[in-house]
Amino acid sequence: MTDNSATQERIFTALTAHPRVKRIDTHAASVFLDGARALKIKRAVKYPFLDYSTLEKRRIACDEEVRINRPHAPQIYHRVVAITEEPDGSVKVDGRGRPIEYAVDMSRFDESRTLDHLAKAGRFDADFASAIADAIAASHAAAMPADGKAWMSSIPALIDGNSTGLRNDNHVPTAEIEQLGEASHAASLRARRLLEERSRRGFVRRCHGDLHLANIVLIGQQPVLFDAIEFDAQMATVDVLYDLAFTLMDLLRHDQSLAANTVLNGYLAATPLENLDALGALPLFMSIRAAIRAQVALARLKPPHSGDAGILDEARRYFDLARALIQPPAPHLIAVGGLSGTGKTILARALAPTVAPQPGAVVLRSDIIRKQMFGVADTDRLPPSAYTPELAERVYAILAERARRVLAQGHSAIIDGVFARDFERDAFVALARECNVPLTGLFLVADLATRQARIGGRSSDASDATQEVAALQEHYNIGHIGWTTIDASGTQAQTLQSCRDAIAEGR
Repeated sequence: MTDNSATQERIFTALTAHPRVKRIDTHAASVFLDGARALKIKRAVKYPFLDYSTLEKRRIACDEEVRINRPHAPQIYHRVVAITEEPDGSVKVDGRGRPIEYAVDMSRFDESRTLDHLAKAGRFDADFASAIADAIAASHAAAMPADGKAWMSSIPALIDGNSTGLRNDNHVPTAEIEQLGEASHAASLRARRLLEERSRRGFVRRCHGDLHLANIVLIGQQPVLFDAIEFDAQMATVDVLYDLAFTLMDLLRHDQSLAANTVLNGYLAATPLENLDALGALPLFMSIRAAIRAQVALARLKPPHSGDAGILDEARRYFDLARALIQPPAPHLIAVGGLSGTGKTILARALAPTVAPQPGAVVLRSDIIRKQMFGVADTDRLPPSAYTPELAERVYAILAERARRVLAQGHSAIIDGVFARDFERDAFVALARECNVPLTGLFLVADLATRQARIGGRSSDASDATQEVAALQEHYNIGHIGWTTIDASGTQAQTLQSCRDAIAEGR
């Protein structure tokens, strides 16, 4: 045992002298829980990816952990404290004696409220998923842009590292590992020019770096990001979509497809439009992250867990997800039309997670585009002058342009708009033909009383339609629709199933 290790064991023994103190060990740290307080001590270890072998290195790592995490989790991270040896030989936290160790002083939180535990307990609703997207977007907005050269060179190394690590564990067929590696390198080459341009435009930033679900916790009613990578700035200096990809992938792994799609759409809505032009890299990013988690799971197969079937199943599920993600199916364009109150927006959001490739379609909504044109919040009301035919034409032109960008990246899009006029529908037929993707047009219908009742029950929605507007729409000359007409007068589940059937028939 080294002097560092011996000293740490002495400290650990002193800290756990009281039976109420709970100790939790990871490969790189030991955490001591005492009531509402948590002390996190870096273990005196050295790995290829981190070095905590000296007291000074551990002090610096503690300082970095607080500096990096406190801005996004001030309710968890407080300060760095010295653990001292007092003149009488005793060990004290934040004493006056000689520092023999350092710890991150934190507030304890309910470990059962991390997102991995919550995901196992039930499905995340849309509001919670939107809050996750907002938290991640805020962290990226605050992150400093960085030189992307190291990030670009690290991508092939990440792929090769995954292949090597998985081969060394001898639990995954070599042929499957090789197939994943080859497909990943091919995807990396296709995305290289795009990612280099994003690097030049400031999308490579000093991010969290480890945003799987166990590193996001619900405190109060808000998701809080914690335990960002502090030991290697280069490891966490990545394209922001690679940071996001960890959360998206882990939501998919935990069968939270609706949440994954909501997080994706929420993040895209809160960040620059240029992210639409990088969706083609998302399958590669999510696949790399899934393969990393497969390795992390396999690393736990050590005595007494060498033959743990649960760990093997977890690793296999991550690996299978990595293989599925790296080969996304072709994109699809879906247009959802209908008069106000037919349930277009609810339907579009429910359909989106089911539309490949994962994590589902990007939803583009005419009401949101219109609010953006006028520079107002989604739920601010616009005057009737914002609804002229000329402005409607501009709205649909923007919808088509953004859909084109999404489809060009091999990702699917769902367009949510009234589509009351022939040329609006024809424009998206032409767009699908131009992009060489299938189009499914769905036109929802419901009687006036049903539509007005739904409009009357709305709150905090981007639509400005009123019950009076719904009545006026009864006189629209919609013409020959040419799309699949869906009876939307029943339940949301019935409408959703009818639309799924129509999409399946159209494919």
